[in-house]
Amino acid sequence: MESLIQTLARELGREPTHVENVVRLIDEGNTIPFIARYRKELHGAMDDTTMRTLADRLQYLRSLDKRREEVKASIEGQGKLTEELAAAIDAAATLAEVEDLYLPYRPKRRTRATMAREKGLEPLADALFAKGSPVDPMALAADFIDPEKGVETAEDALQGANDIIAEAISDDASVRKALRELYLRRGMLVSRAAEKDPDDSVYRLYYDFASPVSRIQGHQVLAINRGEREGILKAGVELDGEMARVALRRQVVPGRAAMEFVRSAADDAWDRLLEPSLEREIRNALTEEADEGAIHNFALNLKPLLMQPPVKGFVTMGLDPGYRNGCKVAVVDGTGKVLDTAVVYPTFSEKKKQEAIEVLSRLVKTHGVRHIAIGNGTASRETEQMTVELIKKVGGELSYMIVSEAGASVYSASKLAAEEFPDYDVNLRSAVSIARRLQDPLAELVKIDPKAIGVGQYQHDMPQARLDEALSGVVEDCVNAVGVDLNTASAPLLLRVSGLNNTTAKNIVKYREENGAFTTRRQLLKVPKLGPKAFEQCAGFLRVPESKNVLDNTAVHPESYAAAEKLLSLCGCDLSSVRAGALSDLRDRVSAYGESAAAEACGVGLPTLRDVVEELMKPGRDPRDELPKPILRTDVLEMKDLKPGMELTGTVRNVIDFGVFVDIGVHQDGLVHISQLNTPRRVSHPSQVCAVGDVVTVWVLEVDEKKKRISLTMKKPKDQAPSGGIA
Repeated sequence: MESLIQTLARELGREPTHVENVVRLIDEGNTIPFIARYRKELHGAMDDTTMRTLADRLQYLRSLDKRREEVKASIEGQGKLTEELAAAIDAAATLAEVEDLYLPYRPKRRTRATMAREKGLEPLADALFAKGSPVDPMALAADFIDPEKGVETAEDALQGANDIIAEAISDDASVRKALRELYLRRGMLVSRAAEKDPDDSVYRLYYDFASPVSRIQGHQVLAINRGEREGILKAGVELDGEMARVALRRQVVPGRAAMEFVRSAADDAWDRLLEPSLEREIRNALTEEADEGAIHNFALNLKPLLMQPPVKGFVTMGLDPGYRNGCKVAVVDGTGKVLDTAVVYPTFSEKKKQEAIEVLSRLVKTHGVRHIAIGNGTASRETEQMTVELIKKVGGELSYMIVSEAGASVYSASKLAAEEFPDYDVNLRSAVSIARRLQDPLAELVKIDPKAIGVGQYQHDMPQARLDEALSGVVEDCVNAVGVDLNTASAPLLLRVSGLNNTTAKNIVKYREENGAFTTRRQLLKVPKLGPKAFEQCAGFLRVPESKNVLDNTAVHPESYAAAEKLLSLCGCDLSSVRAGALSDLRDRVSAYGESAAAEACGVGLPTLRDVVEELMKPGRDPRDELPKPILRTDVLEMKDLKPGMELTGTVRNVIDFGVFVDIGVHQDGLVHISQLNTPRRVSHPSQVCAVGDVVTVWVLEVDEKKKRISLTMKKPKDQAPSGGIA
């Protein structure tokens, strides 16, 4: 049997030594971000995504090993474990295969076969199912008539034998595997409207739908499942019954002593046991696969959303639009500190709108507001139009951006928001959050449950524990990739730093409040309950701009400070050169000295040396600064202004299985169907072409104002995009 390390290495296409090192590091309690960043020599520079895949598979394979042992122990306890069966269990590559092998030995509720065995009919079933010379079933059955046991006639005996044989066939692992593969090759997932004359709905594409199981898309499976739960659809996996029976007969009938009898038992096994069982199994497998695909897609979208470039250092106004309760306003300074708040009512009347513009104009001039962030919820369109009038009146460099307010209401009503803003009501907290989302999306969005951020499909239908685990991993990777200012970070942001937990994150904030700003990374060791192991894991991801040691404001880990200083010495410079930002040519200096020689002299490996060089060249750099800047607008575009063929620039807001939603500045995102992506070849998923946050050029294909649908293309439009609905 292939070892766990060998299996992981083969699946990931990695060296077994590297895989073994990662497994050991994980088992020692090291986090994925720490291993990925600071132990590159040990894992061959795997990225964090590959490492999380490794960790997931490691957990699955260990669970598989554990289950193998449990199954073997259970069968051995029954005195039925043979060497062949043990070998088959050890060789099973999936949990499903292990359970198939265990099925004949699993304790069962009372079945028809159980009752037949209680009547003493198992020897008859064995004789009929045995391979050998033909026998007369009726003659054999006559010897098992026993009225005291409820076997009144030979027909009763044969019925009991049929039940035993049918169950044995159904429990046979090789039979189930063959039929499962047949289902996957030839089965059809079908759905129908639950009612005879259904109303139009988003499920209309599935009122009369059929797709081969082998080609069904994950989003289709999830849409059908939801429609079924809502009572709008009826669905199932269908396989041609005669085809299945023929395949089953070929496998179990030839050579049996009572072939016709076994043939009948095989048909009964299919109709009564195998078909309903395997259909449920295939539906579950399709759902699990669709869930994993949706979770992967959610994670894929979440990462670029969190990594959107911040608009730092500017006084920003956040507008949380609304009708009945008005538009909530918050002005925050360049660090996110609240300077002022207000509530205006631009949707009540033209007079109220002009009053609102006057109030906002005063706030803009008083505080020097440069950017306005507008939530994209209720009354967003009217608020945007008011903002454009405000910009025209105030002039200067004032601009605005529509910001997703997904999760803002969840955050504003949370205990965390109440602790952060005890003097503001729920509505004003939302306005603050919207302003901060423009300034630093990552720092603000980490306060919100990732599921509430709104960049996936069917997130409420997913296995919540698995979804939480995957999304938390993405948030953790993003936070650690950017780094965190130790003296300004909130507890929720610190919580996402490698090695920190809820207690140590809160203790850092409390220590900062009681003792003032941190002046070195080493001070972290004075924080209660933050020991050497936690310090090792978190230190490299925390920045201290106030430190006298410039390395404390870089991603260089404290364990590599000596190596960094040695490297600077080899290149004829020192830490003052780093602080002055005067080492743009450091890479060339190291190349002139010789990378390998420099690494050996500094006592580190080449990957660590290269990382140190990058940090010394750009101390305190933010990787998000290298991404395309968000689009800030000064004028408004409405849906009625759109015409086919119009060229626009927009921002990708969501990437799903069948296309890409793009914000083109008209409040309603447009859809670029997968067939309209600008790519020379067919792609299996839109994520192969673009990601959330990408700034793209699109052309209008079609506008349906009544249904509020905008079809876009990323190539010169000629063909019409597919119609809407849940694709």
